[in-house]
Amino acid sequence: MESSSLLFNQLKAAEPFFLLAGPNVIESEDHILYMAKHLKNITSKLGLKFVFKSSFDKANRTSSKSFRGPGLAEGLKILEKVKTIYDIPIVTDVHESIQCEAVGRVADIIQIPAFLCRQTDLLVAAAKTGKVINIKKGQFCASSVMVNSAEKVRLAGNQNVMVCERGTMFGYNDLIVDPRNFEWMREANCPVVADITHSLQQPAGKKLEGGGVASGGLRELIPCIARTAVAVGGDGLFMEVHNDPLSAPVDGPTQWPLRHLEELLEELVALGRVSKGKQQFKIDLTPFCD
Repeated sequence: MESSSLLFNQLKAAEPFFLLAGPNVIESEDHILYMAKHLKNITSKLGLKFVFKSSFDKANRTSSKSFRGPGLAEGLKILEKVKTIYDIPIVTDVHESIQCEAVGRVADIIQIPAFLCRQTDLLVAAAKTGKVINIKKGQFCASSVMVNSAEKVRLAGNQNVMVCERGTMFGYNDLIVDPRNFEWMREANCPVVADITHSLQQPAGKKLEGGGVASGGLRELIPCIARTAVAVGGDGLFMEVHNDPLSAPVDGPTQWPLRHLEELLEELVALGRVSKGKQQFKIDLTPFCD
């Protein structure tokens, strides 16, 4: 718990924001090591606190035929290798309570997927690992729900919790990001993270040849959502990055190209340094007189 508290405090103190980033899913050991190397180099150059992200299993794919990843055992071996070789913390997601103990032995941050943000047993099992917990807000949830989700983690004995905005359903196949949530989610009394890539998914919005659907996305709007999140004072950014997004087996339409990452982060760092978004504006309603 001590090392988790240290990381948590570093994330809270990170200026102008911290970054959770990496490819959506583990495709191979070589690919993960390649991405970790480049992401560490870029974030070190810019002075950003960085946590490497990738998933060992994508359990909530649109189709049962979709690629899911290498699974728990093999995936954790690969993530542990990243952690050892590049000396960077790891964040990955869990889908079942039974996964938490094993994941907690490797990951520094355990992420709760948006669909599962209200699952009490999963939140408690994750909390009991002592790791930092990042809870994504469900696409179906109001920001106020995250107050309760964060409290479930704290009541399980873990104070190291963050909440993450990842968009709200708008009709059947689209998401919107309401900037007010970045302010309202502060009621959970913890760091607020902005998922700037999943927020631009179009769930089951792409019809496939031969029948069926897959998720689409609006990659070109990632800078727009990122600028918004930083300007209004988001504590951290979560983004999925790939060196070849068009070939990515999962969520290709919402993964940011590695070749443009440094360019985008440079702008966001500059924006974050001039924004006062983390400071609540003190409004004086007394009568104004010259």
